[in-house]
Amino acid sequence: MHPLVFITGASSGIGQALALRYCQAGWRVALVARRADAIHDWAQSQGLSAGQYSVFAADVSDNASIIGAAEQCLATLGLPEVVIANAGISQGMDSAVRGDLAVLQRVMSTNVMGLAATFHPFIAPMQGQANEADAPAFTLVGIASVAGIRGLPGHAAYCSSKAAVISYCESLRGELRGNKGRKGVRVVTIAPGYVDTPLTRKNKYPMPFLMSPEAFADQAFATIAKGTSYRVIPWPMGIVANLLRLLPNAWFDRLLQNQPRKHRDPT
Repeated sequence: MHPLVFITGASSGIGQALALRYCQAGWRVALVARRADAIHDWAQSQGLSAGQYSVFAADVSDNASIIGAAEQCLATLGLPEVVIANAGISQGMDSAVRGDLAVLQRVMSTNVMGLAATFHPFIAPMQGQANEADAPAFTLVGIASVAGIRGLPGHAAYCSSKAAVISYCESLRGELRGNKGRKGVRVVTIAPGYVDTPLTRKNKYPMPFLMSPEAFADQAFATIAKGTSYRVIPWPMGIVANLLRLLPNAWFDRLLQNQPRKHRDPT
């Protein structure tokens, strides 16, 4: 039986590129998104066979919806070796605008609660099977962002949500690691830089080291296979991210002075 990967946010962008990369490597893919029809259309356009992929319609911002999709996957396809919580949204906000508090709530529900709810149904089964003979290395993957390293103007919702993803995955990694000779469940955090997707094409500011979804997927696939605990992709952005993390607040604030804000989506 070919190994199985469960991927949320699979209807476009990074999720779609990861799905194709795993298919090319001979994996079965369980693809999750609100737009199930879009996934079917894409899979057929790529020439994927019915046995290579399964589609589960779910909204990750709704706990019952994504948990239901995960439970359906477990019942019909079995336990995935890899779960990738990729689904996410990005919207600019202004806290002086009362309506934008709803933007913050929506982004947090999708990017943070959605990730936790995606992992939840798989943790106990993975822990239960991890120490069986010939058990694979079970891996939970959280897709964060370099935007989670420092806050950016107008980007409070997205930056804070991805900072939460980084911290959440770090906490989970400590909880699920093996001890006393027992194997644990690996937790991998991947922080993409700028990837050319529908999410980033709305940005009205420079995007250094912009990479294609396919190039990102190649590097992410290798990172997940190695079980690397945390990685920024691409590596030049990792250097920039580390420098930004160390930059004193006064210097960081001066660097961002007069820089364009993340655009708002007026409602």
